[in-house]
Amino acid sequence: MTRLLLTVPEAAEVLAISRNKLYQLLASGAVASIRIDGSRRISVSALNDYITHLTRKEVAV
Repeated sequence: MTRLLLTVPEAAEVLAISRNKLYQLLASGAVASIRIDGSRRISVSALNDYITHLTRKEVAV
């Protein structure tokens, strides 16, 4: 079964960015996340949405 939620370190690795940079993106609202009993999780779809947003932004320039 494919995982739907990733930890912050896992999501940062998927995006090939640092954990600190991902925390900045989470704080700014650029990447959506949820909390489950105090643990932050990022959905795979939230990562796809972020990448799609960046791609559209690059194409528009």
